[in-house]
Amino acid sequence: MSAAAVSPAPSAGATTVAYGVAGMSCGHCSAAVTEALTALPGVSAVEIDLAGKRAMVSSAAALDIAAVRDAVEGAGYQLI
Repeated sequence: MSAAAVSPAPSAGATTVAYGVAGMSCGHCSAAVTEALTALPGVSAVEIDLAGKRAMVSSAAALDIAAVRDAVEGAGYQLI
């Protein structure tokens, strides 16, 4: 995992959910997905597992799956 793929540490009491993301293959992919997901309201941290094709997203409350899907697809990837 590249350093660019990690945003600030999650705050205490945050909820973390792992989302499958298809199409990621490099550091640029990780950065694009991280940027898209950190732009969602309430997101405190994003960590990308490039090998596992997952994005771990920490937020103060549960995120709307449609918003997560739109962010990932807007970055050019697919939520799986």
